[in-house]
Amino acid sequence: MRRILLHELAVSKHSLWELLGRCQFLLRDLLEELNSLVEEGLVAADEGGLWLTERGRALVDEAYLRYRPRLCEACGGRRIILDDAFQELLQEFKEATRRRPLPQPGYFQGYMREHDVVARVALMHYYGDLWGREVILIGDDDLLSVALSMTGLPKRVVVVDIDERLGLLLSEIAGERGLDIEFRRYDVAEPLPDDLIGAFDVFSTEPLETWLGLRAFILRGVGCLREGGVGYFGLTRAEASLEKWRRVEALVTRMNFAVTDVIAGFSYYPTKFEEVDYEAFVRRLRFPVGENPGVDWYRSTLFRIEAVGRPRLVVDPGKRLRLTYIDEEEDITHPALYEG
Repeated sequence: MRRILLHELAVSKHSLWELLGRCQFLLRDLLEELNSLVEEGLVAADEGGLWLTERGRALVDEAYLRYRPRLCEACGGRRIILDDAFQELLQEFKEATRRRPLPQPGYFQGYMREHDVVARVALMHYYGDLWGREVILIGDDDLLSVALSMTGLPKRVVVVDIDERLGLLLSEIAGERGLDIEFRRYDVAEPLPDDLIGAFDVFSTEPLETWLGLRAFILRGVGCLREGGVGYFGLTRAEASLEKWRRVEALVTRMNFAVTDVIAGFSYYPTKFEEVDYEAFVRRLRFPVGENPGVDWYRSTLFRIEAVGRPRLVVDPGKRLRLTYIDEEEDITHPALYEG
C-alpha cells in the first residue's frame, strides 16, 4: 500500500478523494497509512490535497513511474459499453427514478449511479441472463428492478426489501410506465417464504458488508435459485477485507457455484446525501482535508456466479438468520460511529 501511495503522489498532487478512488484497500488501513506518511514527513498535506516531500521523493523508483497503466476510457474497466438502445434506457431510467427515497442510515442504505445500474443490465443481457428469465432482487436501493422491467426482457421481476418506501415508489413508477414489478416487504433475517424458494433463474443483490450481512443476502439469493441459476452481487475493498472476500468466495463454492466474473470498480456510489454523510471518517485523519468536490470514490466489484447443477443450500432457507449492520473492525463510514 505504501509503495502505491508514494508513487501515485510522485506523479502529481492528489486530493484525498482521488486517492481513495485509485487505491482499493481497506479504507480503515488506507487512512491510517496516510496518517503515518504525513507524520513521518514523507507526505505533506493541506486542504487542496497531498504531495510528496523531498524525503518521500527519495523513496520513489523512476522505473516504477515509467509504466502508467490506464483503464479503458470507453468502458472504465467494466468490459461493457452502452450502445444506442442502452443509452435510451439510461435516459428513461434517470427520468423515472428522480424521486427515489433518500437513504436511511439505520438500514445502511446507499445507491449506485444510474449509469452503473444500466451497465449491470447490459452485462446481464450480454450473458443471456434476462430474456425470458425470472429475476429476484434481494434489496433494491438502486432501483435495478425499474431498469430491468423497462427492457421488457425478463419474464418476471420481483423485489424483496425491508423498506416500505421503496415498495410505494416502485408501485407508482410501475403504474405510470406500465411496468410489471412485484414488491414484497421482507427482512433477510427472516425465513425465506416457501413460494420464493427455488423459483427464480437469477438473483441480484448489493449486500451489507458485515460478514453476517454478506452471508444472509447471498444465502437468500441462492435459496431462490433453480438448477443452473445465476447470481450477481457487489463487494467493496473499502470495507471488506481480503479475509472477508475469501470467506465469501468459499461460501459460494461450497454452495456449488463457480465464479465466472469479478469486475473491479463496476459500480460507483455517492457518499453524501441531504441527511446522511458517509464521509464523517475524515475525523480520523491527522491532517487537513478539503471538502469532496463530487468524486465518487466508493466503488464496488461485481461478482457473477453460476450454479453447477443444483444449488447446494448449506443453510435451511426456512431458518432465521442473525444479521449485523456494522462491522466494528472494518466499517468506518456508518454515521452511527460518529454520533455524539
